[in-house]
Amino acid sequence: MALIKPFRGLRPRPDLTTRVAAVPYDVVNTDEARQLAEGNPFSLLHVSRPEIDMPPGTDLHGDPVYAQAKTAFERFKKEGVLQYDDSENLYVYFQRMGNHTQAGLVAAFSIDEYDGNLIKKHEKTREDKENDRARHTLTLRANTGPVFLCYRQSAEADAAIQRVTGGVPDSRFTTPDQIEHTFWVVKDAAAIRALVTAFAGVPALYIADGHHRNASASRTRSILRKENPGHTGQELYNHYLAVAFPDNQLRILPYNRLLKDLNGLSESEFLKRAAEKFEIVKNGVKIPSTATRFSMYLSGAWVTLTARADTFNARDPIGSLDVSILQENLLGPVLGIADPRTSHRIDFVGGIRGTDELEKRVRSGEMAVAFSMFPTSLRQLFAIADAGAVMPPKSTWFEPKLRSGLVLYTF
Repeated sequence: MALIKPFRGLRPRPDLTTRVAAVPYDVVNTDEARQLAEGNPFSLLHVSRPEIDMPPGTDLHGDPVYAQAKTAFERFKKEGVLQYDDSENLYVYFQRMGNHTQAGLVAAFSIDEYDGNLIKKHEKTREDKENDRARHTLTLRANTGPVFLCYRQSAEADAAIQRVTGGVPDSRFTTPDQIEHTFWVVKDAAAIRALVTAFAGVPALYIADGHHRNASASRTRSILRKENPGHTGQELYNHYLAVAFPDNQLRILPYNRLLKDLNGLSESEFLKRAAEKFEIVKNGVKIPSTATRFSMYLSGAWVTLTARADTFNARDPIGSLDVSILQENLLGPVLGIADPRTSHRIDFVGGIRGTDELEKRVRSGEMAVAFSMFPTSLRQLFAIADAGAVMPPKSTWFEPKLRSGLVLYTF
């Protein structure tokens, strides 16, 4: 069951919502965050990326950075930029991107369920990123950005959420990327009970995006539990901030690949090696039409690579992923990318950027070859998470991204 809990949210003053709301801390670097927050003293980036208010070259993991985050956070509360709700509520977050819409429940989710694998993972986490978010969370005693969860669609949960979205929202705005964000505060006791009951029937939740935030929430709880001799399990630190969406409303975009060189091979040698595992057709197709096909941009032309049937195990949930097929049959053995997590010769571009970005970077000479991927499916994500397995790096790109700052969870 999915245990959800209403909480007393910390939210922007209504007239500042659009100025507080910010992109997730981990989708921008320092320079990008600084540019986004320029001229806006209310952007949550001052809290989530505090180095933007410090001298260039500041150690991102030094003590002063976390102290600066605390200073900004306390300023936001003192000046009323962020204000506590009067009661413990649930929240519903709706997004519209073109014709695509998705509505998710915002709540305090159980760290016990995460630790017990009822909130399922599909990625490995990096210790340095865990360390950073855990320290940020402990310093603020707050989750400033939600984890993005998903679940197999439930008619009861759909109905409970739709009853909320039929009412007048508390905020609605459109961001510069033309994504509409709508937010409801669920104060009614009957509506809260209906949502809690509906989610109690959801057998499992899955992390779509935010593995490091989830892992850091668990680590934070472990630290605070050890420091609290009177720990009961009912403390606020036993939960964390997340938004859960039904799988039938979500879409995964491809996570495309770019290589800086051909690993010392000439173009003809590279194509000859590739042909050992793939059927190659020069057809100008930029986006593959189905799984096990890849569109490759090389020397100003698009070609389609189709994996030969004997190059992967269709019954292996990990080995049959397109990202695995490409890695195991071409990127690793031919192009020498032994570990895509650590190699500096490979780069990854979310599908939201389109194929124009791939063409531009190859034509510029920065990259030698690009691969336009077919997206991983939620069915594949669920199968891997249910098996307790881990996806290869950069397998999924969810869009639209959630904005941070619409509500914060403090403990």
